[in-house]
Amino acid sequence: MAGSVAVLLAAVGCWAAPDDGPDPTRGHDAEVTPPPTSGGLDYQLGGAYDPAPGVTVVVRDSTEEPAPGVYSVCYVNGFQTQPAEAETWLRENPELVLHDSTGAVVDPAWPDEYVLDPRTPENREGILAIVGPAIERCAAAGYRAVEIDNLDTFARFDALSEDGNLALATAYADLAHQLGLAVGQKNAAEAAASARGAVGFDFAVTEECFAFGECTAYTDAYGEHVLQVEYADSLAVPFAEVCASPDRAPLVVLRDRGLVPAGVAGHVEERC
Repeated sequence: MAGSVAVLLAAVGCWAAPDDGPDPTRGHDAEVTPPPTSGGLDYQLGGAYDPAPGVTVVVRDSTEEPAPGVYSVCYVNGFQTQPAEAETWLRENPELVLHDSTGAVVDPAWPDEYVLDPRTPENREGILAIVGPAIERCAAAGYRAVEIDNLDTFARFDALSEDGNLALATAYADLAHQLGLAVGQKNAAEAAASARGAVGFDFAVTEECFAFGECTAYTDAYGEHVLQVEYADSLAVPFAEVCASPDRAPLVVLRDRGLVPAGVAGHVEERC
């Protein structure tokens, strides 16, 4: 087991929701720097490609190398299984995957992804032992930050709790900060006001906050430190209206739903 993860395992079960409200300074290490708030954003989870001129922040999957010359954010699926690893979770760690009242695995309706179950300290330790090394690989590869996806499973599945998810998110954030990585809250607008202080998030990554009228939930909590991704198939107005919105984040990118690389049919990439 990697050293940084091992140090955190003993403490991951001890999280408690703060009594006195958010503490924006929690968990911040001196060397941790959030993404820049000027320039341009690209969201490359469907495959890496050379960033366009003017792009200063690129988000890529943890299996990819960071983009050279820009601030690179590493995507980690912290609350659901990755498609290539789903069967391994079921075979080797079925107790860490959420099951319904009939004993069936809970499927979030995305191909080959299952929901993780962080309700107990034991489960959180087990999940961190498996997902934590991905965060360590991000740091070793040269990424500056991680985004932790699917925090919002507690809002999508009644069996889960916000406290359990935030406790696991705190373990991820503490590990990231020990490694010198900033850590981003991904979606879960309903938790933004409390999660920044409770967990120690440094910035937010939001998908479709304009489409769903949620952008102020993130900017109220994180100020300018919000990365905003909109999708061409869900906008009911021209992208120019997104860019003109007073509620938008400083860095906004419009992408195709499949996030296909530049040069592939269907690629969409526009910036404010």
